[in-house]
Amino acid sequence: MNPTQNTNQSCGGSGACACAANASNAAEFIPPVLASINGVVLHPASQKPDEVALRELAYTELLRQQAVKAGLLPFKGVLQAPELTEDERQILESMVDAAVQVPEPGEEECRRYYEGRKSNYRVGQAAQLRHILFAVTPGVNVHALTVHAEKALISLLGKDVQVDAFAKLAAEMSNCPSSTQGGDLGWIGPDDCAPELANELFFQTDARAGMGVHPRLIHTRFGFHIIDVLSRRKGKTLEYGEVRERVAAQLTMQSRAKALHQYMSLLAGQALVEGITLDATESPLVQ
Repeated sequence: MNPTQNTNQSCGGSGACACAANASNAAEFIPPVLASINGVVLHPASQKPDEVALRELAYTELLRQQAVKAGLLPFKGVLQAPELTEDERQILESMVDAAVQVPEPGEEECRRYYEGRKSNYRVGQAAQLRHILFAVTPGVNVHALTVHAEKALISLLGKDVQVDAFAKLAAEMSNCPSSTQGGDLGWIGPDDCAPELANELFFQTDARAGMGVHPRLIHTRFGFHIIDVLSRRKGKTLEYGEVRERVAAQLTMQSRAKALHQYMSLLAGQALVEGITLDATESPLVQ
């Protein structure tokens, strides 16, 4: 057989081909692309920050480079994002404050916001609850857990349910220490429970905020809950004049958050961003 033919066959893509194996091995040694802003890497190759930390490093470097561009910080010619001093961080904060200015909300805007969210300004409301918690823990089959919890809920919503049925199921199934008391949580207010639970129990205007066993599972950061509302205290809705400053502060905070997001997106849109995905726009900052 012609040696040239052997060589060609060896390079034809067979898994036994030595050069194919070498190419595969060589690919394994290609170093990962480090996240960078305009060629300045955000961290040493030996570090592996999580997504949140990496995003914070990216935004800090965007601001540092913008401050250098504006003449607020000296040019350092670095290849890796430097650690900032407290004075340098203060300079960045002042720069952002100057760039992200939002107008004070007007009276009409404040009143409209209040009228649309009156339930958020209720004080003294509380509910006497009991619950059955199906905890979502690492490795648990969430789908199977949901089916299990829904079957339990349906059994409590049927006709002729015995008075002690809820307490028995809580003792058998609940992953909460309250299971030893039949799931009883006592009286709780909106600030005493997870936000997801508070929203369902205290900030709804339809029948879901009523009495008895909640007609569907409530999903919180802890897992799935079957809730039974035993009693309620309605509390009192504060008048607009009592919460006007609070409303204005909330609107200002929301406006600032939106403007800050736009500002950072604009900086990202003007930069060469590699190894990380940031919201970016080339449009001017809109207040």
